[in-house]
Amino acid sequence: MSFAKASVRDAEVKGRRVLVRVDFNVPLADGEVADDTRIRAALPTIELLRERGAALILMSHLGRPQGERDPALSMAPVAKRLGEILGIEVKLAAGVIEGDVDLTCGALGPGDVLLLENVRFEPGETKNDPHLAESLAQLADVYVNDAFGAAHRAHASTAGVADHLPAYAGLLLEREVTELTKVVESPRRPLVVVLGGAKVSDKVGVIDRFLEVADRILIGGAMCFGFFKAQGIETGNSLVEGVELAKEALERAEGSDCELLLPVDLVLGREFSAETERKEGEGVEVPEGWMGLDIGPRTAEAYAQAVAEAGTVLWNGPMGAFELEPFAAGTRAVAEAVAQAPGTTVVGGGDSVAALNRFGLEDEVDWVSTGGGASLELLEGKKLPGVEALLDAEEETVNA
Repeated sequence: MSFAKASVRDAEVKGRRVLVRVDFNVPLADGEVADDTRIRAALPTIELLRERGAALILMSHLGRPQGERDPALSMAPVAKRLGEILGIEVKLAAGVIEGDVDLTCGALGPGDVLLLENVRFEPGETKNDPHLAESLAQLADVYVNDAFGAAHRAHASTAGVADHLPAYAGLLLEREVTELTKVVESPRRPLVVVLGGAKVSDKVGVIDRFLEVADRILIGGAMCFGFFKAQGIETGNSLVEGVELAKEALERAEGSDCELLLPVDLVLGREFSAETERKEGEGVEVPEGWMGLDIGPRTAEAYAQAVAEAGTVLWNGPMGAFELEPFAAGTRAVAEAVAQAPGTTVVGGGDSVAALNRFGLEDEVDWVSTGGGASLELLEGKKLPGVEALLDAEEETVNA
C-alpha cells in the first residue's frame, strides 16, 4: 500500500519559505519542556527541509488557551528546546499573524527556523477561519503538515491553510498514516488488538472496525466493566461506562470471526490509591465496597501469550491503573509481551506510550504513534481533515 498524498520529499523548497504545522503540544514544568518526544518526532522533516535550503516557519498549538493569549502557554520554552536540539537559534515570533510576523518571515534565509506563537491564541484557529488560514498562507510559499496528532481536526493551521498553498505531508505524518493503515489493511496474521483505558465510548468505533479485520481483541482497563455490566456481572464500585455500547459490541462479536476476550480475573482495591487495601479476585465479580483496578495474573498471562503468538499487535490503552504501583502488573505484563513479540508491534494512545516509557520499553516496539484521537479515527476508517486537505500523490508515484 502506497501513501496516497504528496510527500515533502517531492516538494521543491530550495530558497523558499515553508510553513510547517508540527505537533509541539508538549508538557511543561516550571517554564521548561518536560518531555521533548513530540519535538524529536518532527526532526526528520525539519532537518530534510533545512538540508534542502528552505527557510522554515513552524506552527503548533500548546494546550487549550481558548483563543486568547495566555503567557503560561507561550511557545517560548519549545523554541528554546528545539534550538538546543538543532544547535541553532530558533526565533520565536511575537505572535501568529499580527504585528511584524510577515516581516520576520520575509527576513528568513535558507536553513533558518522561526516558530510562530501558539496558534490557538487566535480565536479563528479552531473554527478554521478562512481569514486566518489565508493570512498564515501569505507567510510562505509551501505548506507541510507534519502534525499527525492534530490531523483529525479541521482547523485553520491543519486544513484551511492547505487551500492556499501547495500542501505536502511531512515524514512523520506520512509514516503514521502508512503504519496504522497497514495494521488494518495488510497485517501479518494473526492480528491481535489489545484495547484498554477507561471508556467503552472512546473505543467502540475501533472495536467495531477490528471485529471485521482482527483475529482477536483483548479488552482490559476500566472499559471491561461496561462489558461485565452488560452481562449482568456485579462490578462493585468500579468505573462503569458505555454499558449499552458494550452490549451491542458483544452481540456483534457473536456473529464475527474475531474472538473478543475479556478478563477472567481482576486485582481489586478499596479506593483509587496506591495505599489502599488490595486483593486479587478469583474471578471477575467485584464485591460491594471494592473496585477493579487491574487485570489479574491469569488474564495477564493469557493476554501475554496471545500477543506472543501474533503476527501483528496493536496496543491502545493500559490494562489498569498502572500509575499506581500496586496495580501496574497487568499493564507491565502486556507492555513486556508487546516489547518481546516476534510480530509487528504498533502502540498508540498517550497512556500506552507513557506505560512503555515508564517500563523502559519504548525502543522495543516497531512503531509508537504520536496521535491519540487521530490514531483512533484513522483506525476506525474515518477520513482525517489534515490529511485529506493535502495534494494527492502523482499517479505514477501511487502505482510505483
